[in-house]
Amino acid sequence: MTVEHFEETIAALMGREPFQLFTVELNTGEQIEIDHARALIVRDGAAVFLGPGGVPHLFDHESVNQIIVAPAHTAA
Repeated sequence: MTVEHFEETIAALMGREPFQLFTVELNTGEQIEIDHARALIVRDGAAVFLGPGGVPHLFDHESVNQIIVAPAHTAA
């Protein structure tokens, strides 16, 4: 995924009102459910998500397989 596509897609999803959960699927198959817009920081093609319990998830545009507009438990 290009840096531009990564940043534009995430910005659009984070900007939805009201905020709706979405899932980032990594090339490894791991799925990260983004449950709060202010828990995700994106810059220069890299992201940090602070998950429930303060667990950090680091990923970048090259490690993303797809971004799914659905919570992880419903993502195919």
